[in-house]
Amino acid sequence: MTNDNRHRGAELTVANRKAIWAAWCAAKQSKQKLTHEGLAMAWGVSRPTISKVLAAARHGIFAPMESTNHRYKNLAYGMTRLAKVEKAVEERLKKQARRYEKSYPGEMIHFDTKKLPWLEGEDRSMPKEYLFIGIDDYSRELYAGIFPDKTQYSAAMFLAQVHDECPYTIEIAYSDNGTEYKGTADHAFAQFCAEHGIRQKHTRVKRPQTNGKAERVIRTLLEMWHEKERFASRAQRQRSLVRFLNFYNAVKPHAGIDGLTPHEKLRQYFHPESPVEM
Repeated sequence: MTNDNRHRGAELTVANRKAIWAAWCAAKQSKQKLTHEGLAMAWGVSRPTISKVLAAARHGIFAPMESTNHRYKNLAYGMTRLAKVEKAVEERLKKQARRYEKSYPGEMIHFDTKKLPWLEGEDRSMPKEYLFIGIDDYSRELYAGIFPDKTQYSAAMFLAQVHDECPYTIEIAYSDNGTEYKGTADHAFAQFCAEHGIRQKHTRVKRPQTNGKAERVIRTLLEMWHEKERFASRAQRQRSLVRFLNFYNAVKPHAGIDGLTPHEKLRQYFHPESPVEM
């Protein structure tokens, strides 16, 4: 037994409670006389406190169940809690590390497709149109086009459009596993990739969220462009998309690329000697 000069009414740590229980059990086994009052004096607490500690210890309970002093109450679980926190932080850092950015333009372009809603007053028997997007992982430069369907042929036409407009070489086309992007060797999109030296990569099956950049930019397009305008016709919607792409690439700053626009990011890469105004 050790008297740690505790004041009466002080909280006992879990280690204290285990030591009290060990002393009590040792005294019983050696048939030494040890009273609650003696333990109370040794540990600097009241006799009722010792009674509660021993009663709880008989059931294997050493944490101060009714204590409001959380500093002592959580002490026994501190290391376990810390280990859990450290593990959560480690997992979060691993996840962030997996979401790395590409190091040069064209290294990877993310592709995705979204069905567009009918226009106001439009005949509901008309087939809906589809928005195809491609976004450069490095610069966030955005390409988009509206097509009448979601087939491999529309996807290939859009890729050809991006390939013609893109001022840098496209190395990887990254997409989900939709049939417009993935197929056999004679698949139109896959065939265009093969003919132009573009490698294809796909998201994990049933995990389209791993193509997060493409999904986020589609959400941005719908919120900042499609939901903000009223289009008199599909042709007007096509023209409006072109204007929005110019705004997105040349005017809108992006937090993910240090507040630059995609075109500023590209200029910074290709012409590092030319300062970019922040």
